[in-house]
Amino acid sequence: MSTAADPTIAVGAPTIALPSTARGRRRRVRPLFITSLVFLGIVVGVSLLEPLMPGFSPYSQDLAHSLQPPFQNVHHILGTDDLGRDQLSRIAVAGQISLLIVVCVVALNFIIGVSLGLIAGYFGGPLDNVIMGVADIQLAMPFVLLLIALAAVFGPSTTLVIVMLGITFWVGYGRVARGLAMSLREREFVLAPLTQGASSAWIIRKHLLPAVIPQLAVIASFDIGLVVILQASLDYLGLGVQAPTPSWGGMISDGQKYLQQDPWLCIVPGVMMFLLIAGAQFLSQRFTAEGGTASARIGK
Repeated sequence: MSTAADPTIAVGAPTIALPSTARGRRRRVRPLFITSLVFLGIVVGVSLLEPLMPGFSPYSQDLAHSLQPPFQNVHHILGTDDLGRDQLSRIAVAGQISLLIVVCVVALNFIIGVSLGLIAGYFGGPLDNVIMGVADIQLAMPFVLLLIALAAVFGPSTTLVIVMLGITFWVGYGRVARGLAMSLREREFVLAPLTQGASSAWIIRKHLLPAVIPQLAVIASFDIGLVVILQASLDYLGLGVQAPTPSWGGMISDGQKYLQQDPWLCIVPGVMMFLLIAGAQFLSQRFTAEGGTASARIGK
């Protein structure tokens, strides 16, 4: 009794059947991820591309065309403020400053937190107690009040905001990095190079750091929204970016005087803040899923 070979299958060709869940995951569209890219793309596009366009003038005053509403003048698409300055140009400059502050603050916190967390988790002992004690003290400090006091002493500035916020939120990164380092320091892929003479710094950099980055990306994406809100709040109070340099918080503070008759002066910068914060939060959902996948791979 003979069986006919299936002509649609090549002889000797390996066949790999993907699980239905994997095929569905590959075809699935992630609307939150796409939305986050759109929101962040709008903010980055306005902030970086608008200065390259003709008519860019964030500081030029034209009192004859002050308080123009949006979409009524081709030369001022988003209208003008009480001094006749182009709102779109000022939104772009404020966006550049906000993105710069966010990147610097998140990077500083990430570097400080990851470095201290990995050192504490890998070595443990007295060093771990000292670092975690400093972290507990950091959490107990009212950093907003401290920042207000320092601004009153040294004067408000963008540099002061970056430095103070850059050494404020490292505890979350440090605790996550410490916990992962403590759970991985006894694993085979960490002990094997140690027996071959590898240094502790090399093991931390090559083996532990790549394992903690996916988890910390979730914290970083969440901190983006927190930093934007704090920076805008300080600008609103006059403790951050100083005039005539525009900032979203400062624009909202200036526009509240005309809130009843010209509400767009507050709405437009508020919308930009919403797009940046919402885009970062939606992006954190993607990092959360990837971080869970990475944790499952490490646990095997």
